[in-house]
Amino acid sequence: MTDFSLHDLEKIVAARATSGDETSWTAKLVAKGIEKASKKLGEEAVETVIASLGLDPAPLVAETADLLYHLLVVLHMRGVALDDVMTELQGRTGQTGIQEKAARAPE
Repeated sequence: MTDFSLHDLEKIVAARATSGDETSWTAKLVAKGIEKASKKLGEEAVETVIASLGLDPAPLVAETADLLYHLLVVLHMRGVALDDVMTELQGRTGQTGIQEKAARAPE
């Protein structure tokens, strides 16, 4: 088990996003704007779904890592802290997923 956490990655993303480092994918992605970053997040989500259909877990692990990274980049760009997402998830654990979905305001 690793001690590395999503909070660690969140800090790295935040630091690299404003670094101006031309060798940083994070800095380049942030510079390209939210549309590009969101598109990349969507691509990674699709790739994760495809990997989940295979029998080999290695591609799923790799694609999930890409997905989580790109999600943290988009959250950073929108000013949403990982703690806010975790608080939301924690609040949902007191009820079943079906109850939680039923309690949401209609869209």
